[in-house]
Amino acid sequence: MSKGRRRRRRAWLATAAAGALLTSCAGAGGPGSGGANSINVLMVNNPQMLALQELTADHFTAETGIEVHFTVLPENEVRDKIGQDFANQSGQYDVATISNYETPIYARNDWLQPHDPYLAEDPDYAEDDILEPIRTSLTGDDGQVYAQPFYGESSFLMYRTDVFAEHGLTMPERPTWSEVADLAAAVDEAEPEMGGICLRGLPGWGEVIAPLTTVVNTHGGTWFDADWQPRLNAPEFVEATEFYVQLVREHGQSGAAQSGYAECLNNMVQGNTAMWYDATAGAGSLEADDSPVRGNIGYVAAPVEETDSSGWLYTWAWGIQKASEKPDKAWEFVSWASSAEYEELVGETLGWENVPAGKRSSTYDNPAYQEAAAAFYEVTRDAINEADPIDPGVQERPAPGVQFVGIPEFSDLGTLVSQEISAAIAGQQTVQEALDASQDMAESATERYRER
Repeated sequence: MSKGRRRRRRAWLATAAAGALLTSCAGAGGPGSGGANSINVLMVNNPQMLALQELTADHFTAETGIEVHFTVLPENEVRDKIGQDFANQSGQYDVATISNYETPIYARNDWLQPHDPYLAEDPDYAEDDILEPIRTSLTGDDGQVYAQPFYGESSFLMYRTDVFAEHGLTMPERPTWSEVADLAAAVDEAEPEMGGICLRGLPGWGEVIAPLTTVVNTHGGTWFDADWQPRLNAPEFVEATEFYVQLVREHGQSGAAQSGYAECLNNMVQGNTAMWYDATAGAGSLEADDSPVRGNIGYVAAPVEETDSSGWLYTWAWGIQKASEKPDKAWEFVSWASSAEYEELVGETLGWENVPAGKRSSTYDNPAYQEAAAAFYEVTRDAINEADPIDPGVQERPAPGVQFVGIPEFSDLGTLVSQEISAAIAGQQTVQEALDASQDMAESATERYRER
């Protein structure tokens, strides 16, 4: 490996571990100046996106001549900005990172360019190589594809194998949440300076609500029953939330109410916690060459209680705004950034454990990826394939989604509920008080949904 390559990898990993709170080639405030042969891309600041930002000019732009102006923001901020820009159809951004939550909703509102015409003319892109759960989640009501995945993920439990071995602790391959709580308590007793587990507590429907909802699902709860009746203060929802809040308060990280994905990733990399339940995408950073915990992490299925599996299904994907004046150039970027070719570039440049995986079958058949991601690739693939957005719990649901409810009202509702949950984690109110307030908000959201 060249010195330049090592420097690039170290720089990227340092940024990822720190959470990469904000970065942008075009400045945080807005897109670049534009031009006939340029596009503006708005994206979330996750480590895989930062690697893309690093590689684009020397590869995509060098090959196509298309300049890419990136605006990169934290998750909560980028969701708001994308929602405003696409809803207004201002065309300010040609491409944005959207998820399998937004894609069918945006497609229904005619805010996205359908990709089928491009796919028909671009057989080399190999759309059939996309994992079926991911591809299906990015399809609109009309059967057309409206976004291409950059990476896909489910959720699983990560744990320190060396710490567990030192203290005689055993992690089941398919643990229950009760077992996880006991293990967290055992680690706390054996390692006073180390948290037993890290769980998100940061407000945001894409932050604390994501893992919490999987815990609710497997404990027998649901946001809404089949008749759209809110169930946020039903016994099952209360039990699951009290479990989650108690676990993170008693055995979690300090400042849990302000800890999201980035903070938990940093805690795990720095050796401050023994377990972390979160996105499968986090494994690449933990197993990177410069990671202090590389080789000491085990990966097992998302913990369960009443269901056979509980991992979520999520993808950060590329959507092209319907109002874009450069959809063809936007597609060139999207197809490159989601391609097997780009994964090979990342593998050869930054290491195969860092490729934005979770979307292509060929990735999991690649010997180079299998070797680099041996610790986690099979568990990740199984978690994605086992995720069931139609039936993730023990009762019928009125809308798809594992860690979200697939209706437009959920983004606002989920954010408001997350603030109540975060306040409970901070000790500012009881879980029951948080969920009673949340139930009232859910009932109002249901009325709006029915009227619409």
